[in-house]
Amino acid sequence: MGMGPMGSVGSIIGDMSLGPHISHPHPYGTIGMSLIPHEGNMMNSSILGSEQIMNEISSQMNTGPMSSSTVSQGTKEIIQCKSCTLFPPNPNAPPPTTRERPPGCRTVFVGGLPENITENIIQEIFERCGEITTLRLSKKNFCHIRFASESSVDAAIYLSSYRVRIGSNGDSSNTGRLHVDFAQARDDQYEWECRQRQLQREQRHRERVEKERQRQPSSPPPVIHYTDHEASNVCEKIKQDDSFMKAVQVVITWLERGDCTKRNANTFYSMIQSTNSHVRRLLTEKSTYEDELQKAKELLKGRMQGLLIQFSQIERVFTAASHKKVWDHFTKAQRKNIEMWKKQSLEIKTIQLEETAVEGEDEMEVSDTEDEPQRKRPRINLAFHEDTEKFQNLKEENDSLRCQLEAYKNEVDILKSETKTDIEVKEKQIKMLQQTLKGMQEQLMQSKKQQVQDDLTIKDLTVKLSNSKKEESDDNEVIMLDKDDDEVINDQSYKPLEMPCTVQMTQNDAKLIGLIATFLHIHPFGASLEQIYYYLQKLEPNVKIKKVERLLKQFSQTFKQEVYGTGATSEKRWIFSGFGISQSQNNVT
Repeated sequence: MGMGPMGSVGSIIGDMSLGPHISHPHPYGTIGMSLIPHEGNMMNSSILGSEQIMNEISSQMNTGPMSSSTVSQGTKEIIQCKSCTLFPPNPNAPPPTTRERPPGCRTVFVGGLPENITENIIQEIFERCGEITTLRLSKKNFCHIRFASESSVDAAIYLSSYRVRIGSNGDSSNTGRLHVDFAQARDDQYEWECRQRQLQREQRHRERVEKERQRQPSSPPPVIHYTDHEASNVCEKIKQDDSFMKAVQVVITWLERGDCTKRNANTFYSMIQSTNSHVRRLLTEKSTYEDELQKAKELLKGRMQGLLIQFSQIERVFTAASHKKVWDHFTKAQRKNIEMWKKQSLEIKTIQLEETAVEGEDEMEVSDTEDEPQRKRPRINLAFHEDTEKFQNLKEENDSLRCQLEAYKNEVDILKSETKTDIEVKEKQIKMLQQTLKGMQEQLMQSKKQQVQDDLTIKDLTVKLSNSKKEESDDNEVIMLDKDDDEVINDQSYKPLEMPCTVQMTQNDAKLIGLIATFLHIHPFGASLEQIYYYLQKLEPNVKIKKVERLLKQFSQTFKQEVYGTGATSEKRWIFSGFGISQSQNNVT
């Protein structure tokens, strides 16, 4: 029995299609085996059998087509067996892909089996789907299972993407992920063809009986009576191809009636002789038709050979493009297209070879082989069957490897979907931490720059304060040496220094005035009230903007308010004018 996985196109099973892999519509809508909801979280070894799966399908069919919300809520459950445990796939994972379902399929391909699995364990897993007639286990972790009925295949497809764990061991040799797919078997195809031929025979028989029943008995067409004149006309019609059939029918009727007598025997002999001469014309036409057929066959054979040669050259192109040195230079999309083109060309070439083999077999059956020795025929048939068997074995091995590749691709997709969420969360956390660290670094750099500016400002103020003290001491010494002009000096120098009124301030107000003076000193073009307030709030969090404004207005000789700009762009700024006052006072003295 040759087996090989096929793709996913629906087939008719008892006028009903099952499973998401079947695209053939039916009155109840598409029903997905992998989307049947179950109650409970754990199932024992007796549930989820073939009858229960079909009961759930029939119950869903009675309720009408399933809505999208019902499909999205369906989940698979854990299956507990005696020797192993089946764990369902991730409900968010993509559904498993299947190949085209061959007609009359009763065989499935099962890949992704654990290394330590046995035929008994496989029998235990899949016997719940239906009666198993044949089980063939390969050494490459896959097997083929043939069921007694076609409906069991849909129940087996339901177990695709389940994880298998033998016993309680979790190592790689005792675990695996099932990949169940349709397989093509010659026995299944032969039985299906037999059933189809039987149905066609029954249909033809019913149609023939119906036509015979509806057909009304009709009388044969009337035939003219024999006369010498009609006999000469019939003899001429026999020699013509278009009227030969009618003329012969007339001759047959006359002979059956007994119109042939001794008197007109020569006339009937001439008509029979003309009929016999038509045989030579038929043989000539037959040889002409045979020659034309032979030429057409030779032309078809030559053209088919040319097509096969071109297919071989195309296959060589794809093979050369698949070499590693060339393959690495193509992009991912280009590789995918090349693989698809190569696959299509191989399939077309395989179909052409099969058709050529079938035509050759049919030609051997209908050709005139009676003149050939009987001992040569078995050799030809044996060689042809050997080549066909080798071709089928290679095709089965190719299909098995292709199905294994699909199983590995599905497993990689499932692992990617499982880890995608964790990776996205970690990437978001890393981005947030990077942004926080960047903000802290910028804040630290600004603080360092501000500290350096404050230190420079303090040093400048200290130097200027020491210089002003020295100047005041020099002025006092000059006044003491000139005793005659004491009264004049006192009147001119001390009167401008007198304040209009005394000011009482706290230590906090003095500190704020010093900070404001420092801030405005490093801003020679002035600053707004809000900028001064934000600067003081960093150093004194409890300070109020009204208090800052009051201090600025109270010491009008130290801080001045000026307007910059015109119209809508005008802005009020405060400027430190303490040094300007002291300098003007020194000039006056």
